[in-house]
Order: sequence, then C-alpha cells, then structure tokens
Amino acid sequence: MGARETALNALIACRKDGGWANGVLKDYIQRDRLSPRDAGLATRLVYGVIQNRGRLDFYLKQLLTGKLKDLHPAVRDILHLGLYQVYELDKIPDSAAVNEAVGLAKKYVKNPRAASLVNGVLRNAVRTKSSLKEPVSYADRYSHPEELISLLKANLPKGKLEGMLIADNAAPQMVVQVNILKTSAAKLVEILENQGVSAQPHGWMENCLVLGGTGNLEQLDAFQEGLFYVQDPASKLSVLCAKLPKDAKVLDCCAAPGGKSFAAAMAMEGAGHITSCDVHAHKTSLIANGAARLGLTNITAKQQDATKSVPEWEGQMDAVICDVPCSGLGIIRKKPDIRYKNLAELAELPALQLEILRNQAGYVKPGGVLMYSTCTVLRRENEEVVEAFLRENDEFYREPLELPEVFPKNDTGMLTLIPGEYDTDGFFICRLRRKV
Repeated sequence: MGARETALNALIACRKDGGWANGVLKDYIQRDRLSPRDAGLATRLVYGVIQNRGRLDFYLKQLLTGKLKDLHPAVRDILHLGLYQVYELDKIPDSAAVNEAVGLAKKYVKNPRAASLVNGVLRNAVRTKSSLKEPVSYADRYSHPEELISLLKANLPKGKLEGMLIADNAAPQMVVQVNILKTSAAKLVEILENQGVSAQPHGWMENCLVLGGTGNLEQLDAFQEGLFYVQDPASKLSVLCAKLPKDAKVLDCCAAPGGKSFAAAMAMEGAGHITSCDVHAHKTSLIANGAARLGLTNITAKQQDATKSVPEWEGQMDAVICDVPCSGLGIIRKKPDIRYKNLAELAELPALQLEILRNQAGYVKPGGVLMYSTCTVLRRENEEVVEAFLRENDEFYREPLELPEVFPKNDTGMLTLIPGEYDTDGFFICRLRRKV
C-alpha cells in the first residue's frame, strides 16, 4: 500500500469516526508498514488536506459542473488529496497525482462514474492552475470555519488574527529540550549531527534545539538514551516562570505526557520532588516511562483526578503546576483538525478549569507558587478564569513574570503567546503567589 492510499484511509477514518489525525495517521502508517519516505508523504498529505480543506473546496466549486455538496464523501477526500498535490507539492508530477487519484476512486468508490469524475476534475485543475479565482475571505484562504474566525477575532489584539491563521497552516518545527542532567546543548548537537539529524539552537529558549531530518524520532539513539525530550518552548517557559528552588516540593496536576514535569525536574537539577498526576492510568504510565528514559528520579507518577481533594497534600507544596484541559486553539498547527471542533462544546470548559484551579490552590503552602496555563488564546479560559479565582481567593495575588529578553517587561503576571509572534504554540501563562 502506498502513501496516498494510507493518507486516504486516514482521512476517511477521521471523517467517519471523529479521530484525531495525528493518532489515526500513526496507527495507519504502522499498519501499512510504510517506508520512512512514504510515511513522510502520507503525513504531509493528511495534514495538508486538513489544513487547506476550505481553500481546496473553494477551488473545487470552480472546477465542478455539479454542486460540491452532492459529491460522494470519499470522492471529495480523493479530490482533496489530488488538488493538494497539484497546487501545493511542486516535486510531485501532476500526472502522478491525477493517475493515483483515479486509481483510488476505482478502488474505494462503487459508482463506476467516480473515476471518470476524478480524472476530469483533476485534469481541469492542472489546465487551469494559474487562472482560477483565488479566495478572498479568511475562511476560504486559511481554511478556518467562519465561527472560529469570529471567536478568535474577538479574543486577539487588533492586527494579530491573520498572523495566527497563517501560523496555524504552517508546518511546525520539531523542537526538543536538552536533558541537561545528561548532556549539554553543544554536545547534543554534535551527537545528533553524527546520527544524520540537523540541529540548531532555538532563537530565545536556552537548552532548546530545532531539529530537521529526524525520521522516526523515537528510533534515534539520542532519544533512547534520554538525551532530550519533545516540548514546545511555550510549555517549557510556563515552568521556568515558576522559578522553582532546587529542593522544592512540586505538584503537576494535569501532567501527561509529562513535559512540564520533566522541565521542572531539570530546572531543579534533579533535586527536590515532583508528584506528576493524570486522571488516566495509561497516561500516568507515559509520564513514568518518560521520566525513566530521561533518568529523572525525582518524579513520581500518580493517577489522580485534579478536581478531587487529596487531604494529605493540603498546604504542602512549594509549587503547583496547573496546566488545565482547554480548547486547544493555540495548537492548531500541530493538531489541524482542532479547527473543526464544535465550538458550543467548548463553552463548558471554563467551569472545569476554575474547579481545578480552586482545588489545586489548597495544596500550595503559604508563600508558595501556583502556575496556571492553557494552550489556548481565549480570554474566557485564561484571564477570566484567573480573575474569577482571585475574586474568591484573597490569599493569592498575581506576580510579575521574569521572561527572556525577547519579550517585553511583564508586570501583570499573565502572558498570552499568539501563534505567529514568537514561533511557539498559542499559550497562556499566569503566576500566582500565596500570601505568607
């Protein structure tokens, strides 16, 4: 089975079953035993189609003689794959894109006329490649639903919306954090380059590398030896802003897959202790396995619901890291299908976030730090949750963030990172201090 067929199967599964593309694609690549090259192409195709679905439909409406809504769903998926190759992938010959799509139509669609339709539309696309009308609206140009665009516009500073939409459709870099307890950034660059991987220091985050040509990252010797772990700079920054002392007693309440706990352990130079929790047992195992690979003996993974009280933790923690479940609208570039979420279902999240923050606050000792963070840019999940919490809890106050020089001075104790600004995920960070 080739890359295009695997990509089609993944797209169909996501559409029918509501699965997330990253998980579905990983399973299908393993199932079909794709070579690294074909796995890369399948990934590019699936993410490219999901990222550009609105734009591809805009072109399809000009290429079809009938109506878009009348297309068989699998035919539409096949046309999306073909059009993405024709319009976006210069290294793939147009003839290969057309012929492969026709073959998929013959195999996956019972209607014998489907292959002829696919052939006609894609050949028309090749002929008219430079003459079709280009999309004008943000929804068509950047393939974000109108409702989502309106929501983002209402939450972002003026002039930031288009930059975020562009960033959402960009290919994310592979960013990793150096395990400073085992190696240095300079030494890891040398090791990775000897393994055929390019590595460059990140622009502003210390002990952070941007990798290229990794292939299957988990098969690298450097990964298996625990010399690095994958984490976005924004996520690491949220931990560094806690300014954890080496001997701190820390609780990470929604920790899976463990990146913040790992960053905390390294910031504490392997000393102190971190209790790293998740509500799901299999995710707790991910944390434990990751800590073992990295050699972080100061982390204990525990299954625990962040909304449920643990009396013996009351007032015991020097710091609590509270990275709550959220809408995820800041990580659309990594999970492109988030843009198609039912926004009505997201309205209930702030109540859960506030409930978690209330419960976790009780574990902070007097003088301790409570870090609140999300990977979204919505004020109702960020600033409004913090302000609601502070209205109820006069024992806590916001404390200014100490940030790298690339950022402006922070006096509010809150920071929203917007995709397109600092080459990070969209993220919110707030530092709260409990009065002594």
